Amino acid sequence: MRELSERQQRILGFIGEFLDDNGYPPTVRDIQAGCEISSTSVVDYNLRALRAKGWINRDADVSRGLQLLQGGGRRTETPETIAIPLLGTIAAGSPFPLPTTDSLGAIEAQETIDLPQSITGSGEKLYALRVKGESMIDALIGDGDLVVMEQTSRVENGQMAAVRLKLEDETTLKRFYREGRKVRLQPENSQMEAIVCDAKNVEVLSRLVAVWRFLG
Repeated sequence: MRELSERQQRILGFIGEFLDDNGYPPTVRDIQAGCEISSTSVVDYNLRALRAKGWINRDADVSRGLQLLQGGGRRTETPETIAIPLLGTIAAGSPFPLPTTDSLGAIEAQETIDLPQSITGSGEKLYALRVKGESMIDALIGDGDLVVMEQTSRVENGQMAAVRLKLEDETTLKRFYREGRKVRLQPENSQMEAIVCDAKNVEVLSRLVAVWRFLG
């Protein structure tokens, strides 16, 4: 591996210590503060250099998307859990405001949830949303549950997806069906009717990967 600058050595050491202390990787802002670096752009530049030199893996679209490679720091084993950003609330009922596909990657989550790696895999392109409403209750997705979503612009008929209604600028979680020039967004609640609209008015944001429920 090529030689590291003093700053890159300091960043690499900080990432290893942060992982040891917390069990999940730091954000860019954590590194900026912990290493007393002037800006997040400087951190980003050095993270890209560390990745190019083979010391880390990084998903720049995920707030805590850093992974140390073998020999890249104090913690080299694969973590048993992955920190997934919790981005907000989605309606399993009436459509509800939510960031678009273009803006999701730019959001730095204020909260994360640790989920088993057996569910999340590498965690790439995954984020969590808290469900509001009861329209998916027959699919065992209730009010207050967390849904783990994979960011994508395409889903198969019958898959559960977060979709945005463009004209209304609102988002909902429903089962997706393309029917000619129309899209049917089908709730999983026998008391609720489907939303049927022009396919051009529907933007797929992500597909459902898992449901996470805290039992108390």
